[in-house]
Amino acid sequence: MSLLLDLNRFRGGVDRIERRFEAGVLGQPGDDFQVVTPVSLEAEVRKDAEKVRLVGRVEGAIELTCSRCLEPFPVPVNVPFDLLFLPAVGPETTSEDRELGEEDTGVSFYHEDVIDLGEVIREQFYLALPMKPLCREDCAGLCPVCGINKNREACSCESTWVDPRMEPLRRLKSE
Repeated sequence: MSLLLDLNRFRGGVDRIERRFEAGVLGQPGDDFQVVTPVSLEAEVRKDAEKVRLVGRVEGAIELTCSRCLEPFPVPVNVPFDLLFLPAVGPETTSEDRELGEEDTGVSFYHEDVIDLGEVIREQFYLALPMKPLCREDCAGLCPVCGINKNREACSCESTWVDPRMEPLRRLKSE
């Protein structure tokens, strides 16, 4: 199924689209996540002359790497979106190329009467990313000495950290 939404098919008013994409077609090299389940997108397409508004929901699951233990873990994503698209002035127009007012935040641009739904979905996944991805709240992380995953095994390393800025005071105390 195509990731592109052809706006020429919509004459105005409100239309409904429902699309399902396989996980492999959505990711790009360098993404902070990996799509691990098929993704469904349901939206209303409201076209008014050249303005297009997409209001809907993206549902699927992505895989992140835990910031403490570095193990991959799945994160379900089920997020609503409300996006406004305007036609690009030229072939290279982006949000950075046009001066936008405060009321224009959240505006994207489409080229040649086509909206890339893959980009819409990836954007929603990025917005759903947690600030600090953790596989679970009580994740013990990795041992800073031996590197073992403390969620799976225990180690006998001593990981007492001594602030090197306190060394002059320690020498004073011992004298």
